[in-house]
Amino acid sequence: MVRKTKSKSSAQPGAPSIVVGWREWVCLPDLGAVRVKAKIDTGARTSAIHAWKIQPFDKDGENWVRFELHPNQDDNKTRIPCEARVVDSRLIKSSNGQEQRRYVVRTAMQLGPHVWPIELTLTRRDEMGFRMLVGRTALKPGALVNPSKSFLCPTVA
Repeated sequence: MVRKTKSKSSAQPGAPSIVVGWREWVCLPDLGAVRVKAKIDTGARTSAIHAWKIQPFDKDGENWVRFELHPNQDDNKTRIPCEARVVDSRLIKSSNGQEQRRYVVRTAMQLGPHVWPIELTLTRRDEMGFRMLVGRTALKPGALVNPSKSFLCPTVA
């Protein structure tokens, strides 16, 4: 279930709703409450997560996908089985210019006390430094990224 919460804020009108560093701990409560160290990348439009054994299937006449998440860098033993409804299949161009068709799922993302829905593509990120990439369309409206800081949001369980 994707839920949207409003957080109480004493911020001034026009102030950022959330300030994040260039890397943050993210929780995905709809996908087994998995916690992943993510790179915040405003140069990327679409968010991506490292997923294995991606298998499409039909559920009640809708397109779904089964996959495994390996949330910890350099750890292929920790595996979290997941299922999600497919919302799209997109041709994504990576930073090196290669194109790949990926499944897109919608899920909740939590950064500190904030939770909101995002679209997430499923792909192998073996060679990448982070198991998850948070693109600009997944950032909360009004979010401010401080590229000189890391882990500005409280760690979530």
